[in-house]
Amino acid sequence: MLVKYLAPAIVAIGAASAQSASTCTVSGGTTTIHSQADATGLAKCKTVKGSVVVTKEVAGDFQLSGPQIITGDLKVENNPNINSIGSDTLEQIGGEFRLVETTQLNSINMLKLNSVSKLTWQSIGNAADMGMTQLSKVDEITISDSHLRNIDAINVTSIKSMNLDNNQFITKYEPAIKEITGNLIIQANGLDMEVGFPNLIWAMNMAIADVSKISFPSLQVVNGSARFDNNKFDSFSFPNLTETKTGDISFVGNENMQNLTFPKLTQVGGGLLIANNTELEQMNGFPALQTVVGAIKLRGNFSEVKFPKLQSVRGAFDLSSTNDVTDDCKSLAKMAPKTQGGNGEIEGTFDCQSNNEEANQDTSGKTGSGQGVTGGSGSGKDGDKKDSGAAGLSVNAGLFLAAAGVLAQLLL
Repeated sequence: MLVKYLAPAIVAIGAASAQSASTCTVSGGTTTIHSQADATGLAKCKTVKGSVVVTKEVAGDFQLSGPQIITGDLKVENNPNINSIGSDTLEQIGGEFRLVETTQLNSINMLKLNSVSKLTWQSIGNAADMGMTQLSKVDEITISDSHLRNIDAINVTSIKSMNLDNNQFITKYEPAIKEITGNLIIQANGLDMEVGFPNLIWAMNMAIADVSKISFPSLQVVNGSARFDNNKFDSFSFPNLTETKTGDISFVGNENMQNLTFPKLTQVGGGLLIANNTELEQMNGFPALQTVVGAIKLRGNFSEVKFPKLQSVRGAFDLSSTNDVTDDCKSLAKMAPKTQGGNGEIEGTFDCQSNNEEANQDTSGKTGSGQGVTGGSGSGKDGDKKDSGAAGLSVNAGLFLAAAGVLAQLLL
């Protein structure tokens, strides 16, 4: 079949060609838009097979009308001149919707857009108006260093990963998400940000920082790790969480937190690290916890430490408090390794200290024996000798690497 060129403008910018009256295939995979006139050349294309890249020459208000589907990416990068981007027809972006370094962008209006594979918005300095009421399917979301006031228009129920960081005007976020199959990272957003996930039941990994209120009323399972650092909330509860399958639970530097409760948690698949939460005095919020596959490390101003159902710690148990917890130390010592006079329910080393003025200074994932919080000491498939402590990895190492990978992609 002979291939007909759509318009002279399209020939000039990348030779998009028509296979039918409404499907346009882009020669070389990418149509490059240098002006609004170039975009008009796509007006008769219902489906654009390929990607569309808008260059920094495009200024003012940009409209992409005509296409309903872009099978590849839609990208606007390093453009300080574009003020708005909109489409009254676009419904699907099969690849990435990427807006990066568009510092004067103040409006995003795509009222019919409902599906995007990957959404990356970084440094969109003035985009306070987001008209996207239909967006219900996104696999990966990264919104960083934006001036968006809210992201309520992104109304998804299942997502692979989400990273929200350094969005100074987003002060509240309460999505309808039920499942997160990858990483959830929220940090350094608006002052006193409030976060709620009322419908979230299952998550892979999460790292939350710099929020003043947070709730996960429905969450039952975290498959990986859950880390909460430097938050401002005064109370935290996972009312329905029953287990982390492979990862850690970590609370570090939450200076206002007075209450921490996990009423149904029975197993931590990695380690448990609670450190430098200076207002937390009662460490009694794990009434059902039976098994910790890694190590337990506690640092703080505790006056009470209770684990009434704890039966197995496959790593070390390392507790240090600025207050007197002598009686609790004696009770917990019954679980110490047999080499330390206990019944062996704690397989790693046992260390419990009272009245340590420097207890809050140690917030690392290493126990007093130098071993890591993550991982256990179980024998290998062939009955290999057991290691007497936790595995030598710092707490949440996997999550840190995942977060670093996401941030690295932002800088590309």
